[in-house]
Amino acid sequence: MENAKIKNIMDTEKTIAKDLFEGKEYPWQVLPEIGDFIKKLGPTLDPEIYESKGEDIWVAKTATVFDSAYLHGPLIIDENAEIRQCAFIRGNAIVGKNAVVGNSTELKNVVLFDNVQVPHYNYVGDSVLGYKAHMGAGSITSNVKSDKTLVVVKDKNDKDHPEEIETGLKKFGAMLGDEAEIGCNSVLNPGSVIGRGAHVYPTSSVRGVVPSHHIYKDKDNIVKITEV
Repeated sequence: MENAKIKNIMDTEKTIAKDLFEGKEYPWQVLPEIGDFIKKLGPTLDPEIYESKGEDIWVAKTATVFDSAYLHGPLIIDENAEIRQCAFIRGNAIVGKNAVVGNSTELKNVVLFDNVQVPHYNYVGDSVLGYKAHMGAGSITSNVKSDKTLVVVKDKNDKDHPEEIETGLKKFGAMLGDEAEIGCNSVLNPGSVIGRGAHVYPTSSVRGVVPSHHIYKDKDNIVKITEV
């Protein structure tokens, strides 16, 4: 499933968690390891740049964290990130350099690469967001299927040869490639993979894989982005 491989949708040089992705083919394979990775990496961070803010919490001194934000470890907040009013970070979270976690946004078991923006009323759980990925206001990742069965990633873009991968995960939100754009009030259903530079129309309900550099208009209308 080439459309979902790490090497095809994410630049792992753009995250402090680069080593977490070593030896893995698909980004969701890091989900069970995020918390332990933070606990190992945190104590090795330069105390001139990062300071400990509580149990298993490391925050860059250049980051801005509003007083009303809630932080729970394991957690790393990288340089120049901004954690705005009433953000709720529940743990097992890595927030990249220059990233924005906005008002009332909730994070849980996630890796946000550098320059990611989840700035307005977003829920991001059991997900990985690549470099400069952006989620519009009110867009969320749905991370558990309604029937509670294990998540399967489905790529139906080749109708003659559709692909499926069993992840073995009950909780799996979305994987966003570098510079992916998610429209306002969209829902990324469990097991969604949005490719590098792909766009999702506002108010969409997305399932499966959206290839890199495509626009998701609806499930039957996914078109390649062409240069203007």
